[in-house]
Amino acid sequence: MPKLTIDGREIEVEKGTRIIEAARAHGIYIPRYCYHPGLSIAGNCRMCLVEVEKAPKLMIACQTVCSDGMVVHTKSEKTKTAQAAILEFLLINHPLDCPVCDQAGECDLQNFYLDFGRYTPTFAEPKVKKRKAYPIGKHVILDSERCILCSRCVRFCEEITHTNELGIFDRGDHAELMLAPGQQLDNNYSGCTIDICPVGALTDREFRFQVRVWYLRAFNSICPGCSRGCNIEVHTNPTRPHHAGGERLVRIKPRFNPQVNRWWMCDLGRYGQTWVDSPERLALPLRVAGAGQQPCEWPAAAAAASELLRNARGKIGVIAGAQLANEDFFLAGKLLLDHLEAPAAAVGSFDKNARHDELLLEADKAPNRTGAAALGWDTSAGAERELLERAARGELKLLYVVGRDLVAEFGAELVEAALAKSAMIYQGPLANSTSGRAQMVLPAAAFAERDGTFTNSQKRVQLFLEAFPPFGESKADWEIFQLLAKALGESWDYRSSQEVFEELAKTAAEFAGMTYEIVGQQGAALKSARGDAALPEPDPAALDRRGRIPVAPWGSR
Repeated sequence: MPKLTIDGREIEVEKGTRIIEAARAHGIYIPRYCYHPGLSIAGNCRMCLVEVEKAPKLMIACQTVCSDGMVVHTKSEKTKTAQAAILEFLLINHPLDCPVCDQAGECDLQNFYLDFGRYTPTFAEPKVKKRKAYPIGKHVILDSERCILCSRCVRFCEEITHTNELGIFDRGDHAELMLAPGQQLDNNYSGCTIDICPVGALTDREFRFQVRVWYLRAFNSICPGCSRGCNIEVHTNPTRPHHAGGERLVRIKPRFNPQVNRWWMCDLGRYGQTWVDSPERLALPLRVAGAGQQPCEWPAAAAAASELLRNARGKIGVIAGAQLANEDFFLAGKLLLDHLEAPAAAVGSFDKNARHDELLLEADKAPNRTGAAALGWDTSAGAERELLERAARGELKLLYVVGRDLVAEFGAELVEAALAKSAMIYQGPLANSTSGRAQMVLPAAAFAERDGTFTNSQKRVQLFLEAFPPFGESKADWEIFQLLAKALGESWDYRSSQEVFEELAKTAAEFAGMTYEIVGQQGAALKSARGDAALPEPDPAALDRRGRIPVAPWGSR
C-alpha cells in the first residue's frame, strides 16, 4: 500500500485512494465544493488545490491519486494563495444575499471565506445578473445567481436517480444551472439536491424563511415512512417556538449510514412526517360519556381500560400498526398475549401498489414489521380482516387497536359490524374515524417524542432518540402498556425504553446480546442476519441525546 506524507504526517492508504479521501480519513480537512463522496469526481471547483512536492503545479486533491513517497502540503503559502484566489473568483458574480439567504449559518461559501478567503478583493467589475427564486420542483427553489456551478445536483440526478432533470447551460460567466427543456425536478429524491448544495442556490420551499439554522438542534432518529428505515436527523427549534409556525419538528435531514441509506433519503420520508404537529394529534385520554367521548386523567383512563381488558380476558383481538417500536411490541406481547391470553394478534398490511423504487423507497410502509415478526407477532396478509370478521361473529369481546384507522382500511360497514358485538380500545397518536368509535382512547407519543428501536427490512435494529417532549399528555406506547399492566396487578417497573430493551434482549433470541450502546448510531443486525459475525463494539455516543447545532448542509463536508 502507498505511503505518503500529508502536512508532515506519514500515512498509509489503500491503492487508488485520492488525496482528499486520505486526508479526511486522518483528520486533515481540505476545503471542497464539487467533491462529494457519493458522486463521481468532477474536479471543476478547484477549491481543493494542494501543493505536491516535485509536481509542476498545484494539484486538485479530489482527483489526484496517492502514490508512494508523495509529499503533500495542504496549508502552504502556495495553497493558501490559490484557495483565496478561487474564493474571490467564485464571488465575482455571487450576490450579497447572506442576510436573506436560507443557507446562512450552514453555507460553505461563508465558512470557507472566513477560513481561507482574501479580505482585500481586487475585482471591481459589475456582477452578472441571473434569475432568482425560481421554482424548479415541488420542493426546490433555484437561485441561479448564488450557484457556483459545482455540478453536484446535476451529477446526483444523472448518477443516483438517473432522471437527468438538471444541466448547466451556456458558457463562461453566462453559464447557468437550469432544468432540462420540458422537465421539472420531481423525482423521489429531489430534497437531496438541497442537502448537497454547498451554497444557497437550491433551497427548500417548505423550510424557506421559517427559522435560522443556528436556532435548530439535531437529534438522531429513524424515518418511519417505510421498512427501509433511513437514518435521519430530526431538527427542532426549542428556543424560538414562535418561528416555523410553532412546529416542533422543523425539518428532517438524512444521516449517513453506509449499510442502509448512505447519504440519501426519499421525499416521502422527508416531507411526510408533518403529522407529528398535526391538529389531529390526541392530547388527552378519552372515554365514552353520554353521547360522546370526554377527556379524562390517566389514572381514570388506565382503570377503565384495564376493566375492559379484564372482562374480555381470552377474547381480545389485537390489531396493531407496525409503527410500534420493538420495545412496544415486547411489552404488548407480555400484557395482551401472555397475561390476558389474547387469542389473536395481527400487525400491519402490505401494499405492493404503494409508491416505491429501486433506490431506497419500499412499498411496505411499516417501519418495524421485521421487528414484530422477530418478537412472535403475526404479520401475514389478511390477518386483520379475519379478526374483524371474528369480532362481527361475536367470537371476540374486545378489539385493541393500536395506531390503525380500520375504517379507512376496511370500510365502515365491517368495522361497525365488529363493534356491534365487541368493545374497542384505541391507542395511537392521531384522532381518526376509528378512534371516534372507541370506548377508550389512549394518546400515544410520536417517534420524535420518545426513544426506541425499529428493525428494518434488512433485519437491522436501529435506535431513534427523543427530540422534544410528547404532545399534550401522550405517552410512549411501552409506557401505556406498563400503566395498564400495573392497573391489572402486574409489578412492572421499567424506567426507560432502554431497560425494556435490555429485558427484550434477554428474552428474544434474535436480539440476544444487544444493548442500546451496541446498536449505536449505525444499527446492529438480528442474529439470523449476522450469522456467525460478532455484534459491533458498544458505541458510547449512542445515548448522546443532547443534539448539536448544524453548521453545514448535510453531506457537504
